[in-house]
Amino acid sequence: MTHELWILVLAAVLGIVQVGLPPIAAMSRKGYAQWNAGPRDTPFDTGPMAGRLNRAFSNFMETFAFFAVIVIALAFAGKSSDLSMWGARLYLAGRVAYIPLYAFAVTGVRSLAWIISLIGILLCLYTLFT
Repeated sequence: MTHELWILVLAAVLGIVQVGLPPIAAMSRKGYAQWNAGPRDTPFDTGPMAGRLNRAFSNFMETFAFFAVIVIALAFAGKSSDLSMWGARLYLAGRVAYIPLYAFAVTGVRSLAWIISLIGILLCLYTLFT
């Protein structure tokens, strides 16, 4: 398995972890456990931290599909290279950094983490077409 595919697996694990972060952050809110155990017919104010973690996960999902398709295409095409390896690493590093930066409302730097992950995707895409 290529290095990029391993990074893809790690990115999937990161996504699984991110699914659980908003509920963990919301558990400290009074009444959340009862609401979560019920039918959830009405919205519940999970608080700002859980909301930011949920939005960070949504942002991850917006980029993950593109990254996954490109990495799988690289593997099928047999085009793994140092550039695509670094691209995959940049993608994962940017996504990992994005979570706490968004959760703790660090503006500016959060966008930089997103840009780093996008550069990683673009490096992999460039490798695919060269």
